[in-house]
Amino acid sequence: MNAPYDGDRGRGASGDPTGPVPPTPPSPEPQGQAHHAPYSDSDTATLFLGLNSLMTQAAGERSESDAFAHLYRDQRHYEPQQSAPVPPGPATAGAAPGPDAVPQQPAPEPAPVAAAGKPSGGRGGGLFKSSAVMAAGTMVSRLTGFVRSALIVAALGGAVLGDSWQVAYQLPTMIFILTIGGGLNSVFVPQLVRAMKEDDDGGEAYANRLLTLVMVVLGVLTILSVVAAPLLVKLVSFDISRDPAANEVAVAFTRYCVPTIFFMGLHVVMGQILNARGRFGAMMWTPVLNNIVMIATFGLFIWVYGTAETSHIGVTTIPDEGIRLLGLGTLLGLVVQALAMIPYLRDADFRLRPRFDWRGHGLGKAAKLAKWTVLFVLANQAGVLVVTQLSTWAGNTANDQGHPGTGFISYASAQLIWNMPQAIITVSVMAALLPRLVRSAHDGDTGAVRDDISQGLRTSAVAIVPISFGFLSLGIPLCTLVYGSSGAGIPMGYMLMAFGVGLIPFSVQYVVLRAFYAYEDTRTPFYNTVIVAAVNAAASGLCFLVLPARWAVVGMAASYGLAYIIGVGVAWRRLSRRMDGDLDTAHVVRTYARLAGASIPATIVSGAAVYGIMQTLGSGFLGSITALIAGIAALLAVFYVAARKMRIQELNALVGMVRSKLGR
Repeated sequence: MNAPYDGDRGRGASGDPTGPVPPTPPSPEPQGQAHHAPYSDSDTATLFLGLNSLMTQAAGERSESDAFAHLYRDQRHYEPQQSAPVPPGPATAGAAPGPDAVPQQPAPEPAPVAAAGKPSGGRGGGLFKSSAVMAAGTMVSRLTGFVRSALIVAALGGAVLGDSWQVAYQLPTMIFILTIGGGLNSVFVPQLVRAMKEDDDGGEAYANRLLTLVMVVLGVLTILSVVAAPLLVKLVSFDISRDPAANEVAVAFTRYCVPTIFFMGLHVVMGQILNARGRFGAMMWTPVLNNIVMIATFGLFIWVYGTAETSHIGVTTIPDEGIRLLGLGTLLGLVVQALAMIPYLRDADFRLRPRFDWRGHGLGKAAKLAKWTVLFVLANQAGVLVVTQLSTWAGNTANDQGHPGTGFISYASAQLIWNMPQAIITVSVMAALLPRLVRSAHDGDTGAVRDDISQGLRTSAVAIVPISFGFLSLGIPLCTLVYGSSGAGIPMGYMLMAFGVGLIPFSVQYVVLRAFYAYEDTRTPFYNTVIVAAVNAAASGLCFLVLPARWAVVGMAASYGLAYIIGVGVAWRRLSRRMDGDLDTAHVVRTYARLAGASIPATIVSGAAVYGIMQTLGSGFLGSITALIAGIAALLAVFYVAARKMRIQELNALVGMVRSKLGR
């Protein structure tokens, strides 16, 4: 029998008690992860923030009255033994030492358990509070980013003009991640943390050297990108580049957007300096300022020119003043986001001073350590580049055939909605489980690793599985409600439906790769990313060649999920071999199968309700919101009844926890 957190937990291979708590390994994040770049909500804009180790050190375990409370055991307070600290090593990526930081030591004796119902204090309470602040900032950033995306589509539409903007807007992110972004956080940030702990000045000189180096490198890169804007547009979308009007607009947008590369780098480095000093809120909340500036910019554009549906604005009719307004507004958003970090640095007693004495201080050595991260990013972005090229081409062809809204901007907008449950649910579950997972892997306790992976998968599945099926029934009313003013709501709805159930393997892969990172294995995630990117690119190419232009990008959205199904299969087999076949596979598969069994009838009933309402009331605001509300109600009601009949343990535990919190 598989007891989730008992049995062989706490013993290593030799049966010894839990040993020292290892630091979280410096690992690149897989595509579509927790920590998206603050300047983009696209899952292709992954930024390797290294924040997963905010909740380190584990407390003594105790039995819980609430089935999900175990997720937060590692955030409780304990008193460490007064032992000599272990010298830090390169595996301290993402650690966040500061006034409340806990040095790496031999295994501590657990503190006495606090009285039930009383919040624990000390370091554990501080980490929990920091996590809550970051979670709130991420949620607000996501929501404002969602509003921003809706306004962009409303202003520019889903045809060639919208695709031209999306290409220009994505380019700075791609350039930043390909050149410096990935290695910056997975390699240089651990060195920053080490300098803070070891140097007499608390790492201030090292941080200023790193910040100065990044400013110089990104300054040169920005100038080169502005000059090479026509070539960059052609690299990302050959079809747009061969259309003179579209190319002219895309190049103009690009020259306004690429300077944001410089401010992305500033924001990331300053944010990690603050994180290393125990100040976490700024990194999560300042992106909201960027979103607010962009919301104001596109709102002003709509106020002056109207929406794309009413103004019929396009690449041949958009005025230079309109391009200038959108370009400067986009640049201003990143400037505000970056400069907003300076008051936080001053408050943390950090003085910004340019330092050009780069030699002999470990920066070159750190750069050589970024090999796997750089390869990981290259594989990831290669797949993104293929999809961008093909989706803009297919979208423009479909637009010429009288089917607007079926191109790249629609793909990116639908993917933004699709990715939100993963970022909120699965990431939150694994953020709480990760410290336990790392400790167990370090101790060679494969039973505990198995239990944590199984628990993470089954806990997140309770929400992820019905939501992914729900996209099949609710995709069209959701997109027509949010993006209806652009005239591209229905095509986007089909893309969201195509992404749909691909959310399940996407979420599973995220959890499975945490196990490899816990074992300090970054090569396997790289190889897995190569497989996913290759399958996605190949399947997308097949859709482009075989399907009609209006359906080609919908097929590419479905290809994304297919790629992750294959990726999960490969990753699961590799992890199973590593753990001698001990992965609780039967238990996990049974849970997912039951949840899918409850979701299918719920999706059918919900889809029938949505179809009937939209056929009666149309796809306008009234029809969309009525269909969406009725569809959600039907989905939840049928799923809940079916799941209770199937006695799905995880759902019953979740319902019990919610009832206990509500006092019922």
